[in-house]
Amino acid sequence: MRYFSTRGGGDTLSFEEAVLTGLAPNGGLYIPERIPQLPANWRSEWKSYTFQELSVAVLSLFISSEEISQAELKSLVEKSYSTFRHPDVTPLKQLGSATYILELFHGPTYAFKDVALQLLGNLFEFFLLRRNAQKGQGAKPEQLTVVGATSGDTGSAAIYGLRNKANISIFILHPKGRVSPIQEAQMTTVTDANVHNIAVKGTFDDCQDIVKALFADKVFNDAYRLGAVNSINWARILAQTVYYFLAYFHIHSQLTETTDFEIQYVVPTGNFGDILAGYYAKQMGLPMGKLVVATNANDILARFWKSGRYEKIDSTAIVDASDPTTPANGASDGKQTSGGVKETYSPAMDILVSSNFERLLWYLANESAEGSNEKDRRQHACAMVDDWMRKVKQDGRMEVPPAVLAAARRDFVAEKVTDDLTLKTIKSYFEGTPSYIADPHTAIGLAAAQIVAPENSANTRQIILSTAHPAKFSEAVSRALEQSAQFNFERDVLPEEFRALSSKEKRIIDVERPEVELVKRVIMQHMDIKNTTPLQEKGSSI
Repeated sequence: MRYFSTRGGGDTLSFEEAVLTGLAPNGGLYIPERIPQLPANWRSEWKSYTFQELSVAVLSLFISSEEISQAELKSLVEKSYSTFRHPDVTPLKQLGSATYILELFHGPTYAFKDVALQLLGNLFEFFLLRRNAQKGQGAKPEQLTVVGATSGDTGSAAIYGLRNKANISIFILHPKGRVSPIQEAQMTTVTDANVHNIAVKGTFDDCQDIVKALFADKVFNDAYRLGAVNSINWARILAQTVYYFLAYFHIHSQLTETTDFEIQYVVPTGNFGDILAGYYAKQMGLPMGKLVVATNANDILARFWKSGRYEKIDSTAIVDASDPTTPANGASDGKQTSGGVKETYSPAMDILVSSNFERLLWYLANESAEGSNEKDRRQHACAMVDDWMRKVKQDGRMEVPPAVLAAARRDFVAEKVTDDLTLKTIKSYFEGTPSYIADPHTAIGLAAAQIVAPENSANTRQIILSTAHPAKFSEAVSRALEQSAQFNFERDVLPEEFRALSSKEKRIIDVERPEVELVKRVIMQHMDIKNTTPLQEKGSSI
C-alpha cells in the first residue's frame, strides 16, 4: 500500500514514510492509493476478536507485512493498549432502547485521542530504532522533532504517547487560556526532558496554522526532521477506525432481537478526524447508516452540509465581536472572539477550519473527476482539492458544485448544538435512567442524535462516540448539574489521578504572539546542539 498527497505532486510514500512525514510538502494530507475491502469472512472471523486483535486485523489491510511483520504489529498494538483502564479498551454502554455510548476515554489521559496517539508514539519509536540500527557504527542517529497543535486533548495524549521515547522530542502548541485547567495541567506537568509545552496567545487555529507553516518550510523541516501528531497524520485516522468495528460487534452481541437494524454513528467533531475514521470503515465495508457530524457553535461543517459552502465565518450571520450585545460564554451560541472562533463549553471543538475535511473532499472530488484512466482522474481530483483549499486560505471560503454536495449528503448528515442545549443534555442524561454523566463534547453528540432521530427508521440504533471523561470539563458539567442536589463533582466525577495535578510543578513556554518565527526560535533554542543557553521552560516567555 502506497500513500499520496490530497493535493497531488511528488512520489507516493510507504506507510512508514507517510507516518514519519505527517504533512505533505505541498500542504496536502496523505491518503492510501486505495481503500481495501474487508475479507469475505470478516463477520464470522472477527466477531469474537478483542480490540487488540481487531487492530491487527484492520491495520494489516493498510500496512504491508514487508514494512511491519504480523509479529511486530501485534507487539506494537499490545504495548499501545496495555495502558488502558478497561479490558475492552473502548467499551460500549446502553443508555436507552436505541441509544448506546461508545466510551473512548479509558486511556492514560482520559480522552479518545489516546487510542491513536499511544500507537503513533510506538510507531515513531519503532521506525526510528530500526533505521538507526541499520546505520554504521559511529553514524549520527536519526531523530524526530514532533510538532503539534492542540485545543486540549491532542496535546496531553501526544505527550503521554511520546514522553521519554528514544530519539524523539515533542513540542505542543496550545492557545493560552483556552484549554480546560485539567487539560493544561495534564500537558504542563509532564517533566520528561523531551517534552516542551508552548502556550500561544491566540486561538487553536492560530496554533494549527503555525504548525502547517513549519511543515511547509522545507529548510526548517529538513534541519529538524519534523513529525506530526495532529490528525493530519494518517496513522491516527487508521487507528481510530478500529473502534467502529468493535462497536459493531459489541452491539450485535448485546441485542437479542431478530429484526434487522441499522447502526448510525454520531460523532462530536471539530477537526473531522474521528468521524473520518468512520467514513473509512464504511468504505471498507462496515455496514452503517449515515454518519452524524455533531458540531458546536463553530459550525463550519454543519453549514457546509446545508449549503455546500465551506467558509470560516458564516457570511449570512456575521457577529460583531465589539458589539456589547454579543452573547457571553455560556449563552446559546458561544462568545465570538477576534479570530472568528467562538468560545464554548466544548473547547476541543472550538475550531474554524477542520483539517481532516480535506481528505473527505478528495474522495468527493474523485467521484466527479474527469479522465480516461485512474491516474488522470486522481490528478484531476488533486487539482480540484488544491484549488478549493487555496480559496479557503486566500478568501476564507469556497463552494463545491451541487454534485459534490450531493455525494457528501449520501454518507453524512450534520447538526449544530448550542451551549444551552449542551448543558440541558448533560442534565437530562444525568437525571435519566440509567443516570449518565456526559462531558460537553459527548453531550453534543447525544443532542445531535436526538435531533436526527425523527428521520430514522424504527430499526435504527444510534451509537454516540464519547470522546472525553467528564472530569476534564468541570466548568460545563458543574454548571449543568449545579441545581441537582444528588450531584457532587469530586465524588461522582473526579478520578484520583486528577486530584494531585494542581500541586505538581509545571513546565511551559509562553509565546506572546501567534507568529511562526517566534515558535521557530523556541524549537531551535531547544534542539540546536550549538546553543549552550537553552530556555528555562518554567515561567519563560518569548
